[in-house]
Amino acid sequence: MTHTAGGLEVLNRLWQRGRDFLGTETAIMGGAMSWVSERHLVAAISNAGGFGVLACGAMSPELLEKEIAGTQGLTGKPFGVNLITMHPQLEQLVDVCIAAKVGHVVLAGGLPPKFAIDKVKASGAKVICFAPALALAKKFVRSGVDALVIEGMEAGGHIGPVSTAVLAQEILPEIREIPVFVAGGIGRGEAIVMYLELGASGVQLGTRFVCATESIAHANFKKAFIRGAARDAMPSAQLDPRFPVIPVRALQNQGTRRFMEMQADVVARFNRGEVDKDAAMLEIEHFWAGALRRAVIDGDVENGSLMAGQSVGMVTREQPTAEIIAQLVDQAAAALDARMSLHAVATPAPLRA
Repeated sequence: MTHTAGGLEVLNRLWQRGRDFLGTETAIMGGAMSWVSERHLVAAISNAGGFGVLACGAMSPELLEKEIAGTQGLTGKPFGVNLITMHPQLEQLVDVCIAAKVGHVVLAGGLPPKFAIDKVKASGAKVICFAPALALAKKFVRSGVDALVIEGMEAGGHIGPVSTAVLAQEILPEIREIPVFVAGGIGRGEAIVMYLELGASGVQLGTRFVCATESIAHANFKKAFIRGAARDAMPSAQLDPRFPVIPVRALQNQGTRRFMEMQADVVARFNRGEVDKDAAMLEIEHFWAGALRRAVIDGDVENGSLMAGQSVGMVTREQPTAEIIAQLVDQAAAALDARMSLHAVATPAPLRA
C-alpha cells in the first residue's frame, strides 16, 4: 500500500498534539506488557518513531533502575515507564524514574495515589493514567494528570468491561483539556485514523508488537500469536463473586483451564478457614505473573499464560519494529488519501461565468 504526501500531511495534522506531547514522529505508544516490554522492544519502538513504554510490573526499584539505564543505552529517543499503582514500593519506583530523568510515567492498574501524581509532576515529568470510564477521566483531569489512555476490553491482559469503540465515543468528545490515547484491538492504520478523527491524540498498541524481531518473547510464544485468531483470545472467567477477578484476555490453553481449577482450590481453602480473604485474593492474582513468565520467557505455551488482545489475528509474521510502524503509518495515510480522492470526485467543479 502506498500513499501520497497529502495523506501523510493530514495524518500528521490529526495526531500533532500526541506527537508534541510524546516528543515523537508518530503518536503510537507501545503497550506495557510484562516480560515483553523490556529494554530491547521499548528502544526499538522509540527508535522507529513511536513511543516505547517499559513495563515495570513486579520489578524491584534496583531492577527498574538497571532496565531504564539499559533502555537509555539503546535509544536517545523519548520513552516512558509504566508503574503498577498496587506495587508495595511505588514511591521508591517513582523516585527511580525521577532520578533517571524519565520524561513520562504511566500509572496503571488502579487508582493512582495523589502523592505519586504530585511527585512525578513536581519533577517536571508527565503523568499518564488509564481511564476506563468518563467519570474517572474527568476526575483525572481535575487531579492534574497530563494525558489519558482509554483501553477497551479487546486488549490483551487485564481488561475492563467496555469495548474500545464505546469508550472512545463516550470519552473523546468530552475530554478536550488533555491528550487522550486510544488502546485495545487496534491492529491497522485505518483504525488509527478512525480514532484520531473522533478526537484522539494518538493510539497505544501492544499485541501488534509481540512478534517484532526485537521482542525477546520466546519463539514458541511468537508462534502462538502468529497462529492465533481473534476468537482465540478470550477473557478468563470468575468462579466466585466473593473473589472478584479482573478478567485477563489470553489465548486459550491448558494454563487457562488451570486458572479455573486454581480458583476452585483457593475458594475451597477459604471456605475451610485455611486462608483469609486477602491472602486468597493475592494468590489468585499471583497466578498470572508466574504463568506469563513461563510462556514469554520459558516458551511453555501449554501451561503458561498467552496474554493477547483480539488484534492477534492481524499478527501474521515476525517483523522488525520499524516495519510494523511504517506499515501502520502507510495504511493510515493511504486511508486518508482515499477519502480525499473520494471527496474530490464528489465535489463538482465551480461553474465558469
